[in-house]
Amino acid sequence: MIKILVIVVLVAIVLSLFTGLGFLVRGNPKSRGMVNALTVRVALSVLLFMLLFVAWRTGMIAPHHTGP
Repeated sequence: MIKILVIVVLVAIVLSLFTGLGFLVRGNPKSRGMVNALTVRVALSVLLFMLLFVAWRTGMIAPHHTGP
């Protein structure tokens, strides 16, 4: 369940990135769309970090050791 939620948040971050790109390409200087897209992307990134941290602390996910 937690992995699906992480993937959904990652997809939302990428969609917000492309939304901001669309506002950048249109180039309307009075539009606040790009600022709003950046705000959403930062908020989703913080949410993803907190979600991963809480999932790790509660044991829902565990890091993999790949070193020697």
